[in-house]
Amino acid sequence: MKAVSADRSPVTPSGPASPAAAGPDRPSLPDLSGRTDVEDLVRGFYRAAFADPLIGPVFTDVAQMDLEAHMPVMCDFWESVLFRAGTYHGNALQPHMALNCSIALEQEHFARWLGIWRATVDSLFLGEKAELAKTQAVRIAGSLLRRLHGGDAREYVTIRRRENG
Repeated sequence: MKAVSADRSPVTPSGPASPAAAGPDRPSLPDLSGRTDVEDLVRGFYRAAFADPLIGPVFTDVAQMDLEAHMPVMCDFWESVLFRAGTYHGNALQPHMALNCSIALEQEHFARWLGIWRATVDSLFLGEKAELAKTQAVRIAGSLLRRLHGGDAREYVTIRRRENG
């Protein structure tokens, strides 16, 4: 099954290219500038993700996520990623590993997550931090997917020469 973004267009793990500047199809939007913007972004993302037919049930039925309890954690995470706030002190891999025991999290789930994340960022923000939010999401999704499937967290793993051969 091919993963699609929130607007139903195909998406790869790296996601479709996003417009970098305002134009006739993209009005001038503010850039992310702090915790309040992060909260708006995270809430907007989860609103769309919970409604999505592929990943919505993962959040609502499998993980049984309490969004209000989860919001401060996710805002700490993204505030730390985007603004180096140092407010997140968790382990992002652990809950995904636990969830992966209940439902196999596959490339299509991460591709959909990325599509929704990018669409949410693009609908609310434009600028350097907005682009960073999308770039970091690609890196984080790729790292989580690789780790869940037994690979290295890094995108590029050193290829070593085989001994005696």
